[in-house]
Amino acid sequence: QLQLVESGGGLVQPGGSLRLSCAASGFTPDYYAIGWFRQAPGKEREGVSCVSTSGESTNYADSVKGRFTISRDNAKNTVYLQMNSLKPEDTAVYYCAARPFRRCVLSDPSYDYWGQGTQVTVSS
Repeated sequence: QLQLVESGGGLVQPGGSLRLSCAASGFTPDYYAIGWFRQAPGKEREGVSCVSTSGESTNYADSVKGRFTISRDNAKNTVYLQMNSLKPEDTAVYYCAARPFRRCVLSDPSYDYWGQGTQVTVSS
């Protein structure tokens, strides 16, 4: 059974950086694209970024372009989300998810497996 575990969240000041990790087990990395999603209080869950199975294609939400970078290391079964220049609006629970396709999308209904989430709080 595929499992995803997020880590790296925490409290950071505006303008700071965090790197989130998504460790996967129980699957072959080549068969799954990985996406990062987030949900803030009172708001619907939104797609943040995703990466294709081989890492050659990525997508980002407009709100994080130029600030966040997604990458993956299939040998380590891990996907990363480097978050720079963080803003209070980035505060949310961040989830990683997997879909059994090569291409990644920022639409969460297509993702079959989800992690438990990690809290990111951007505040002074």
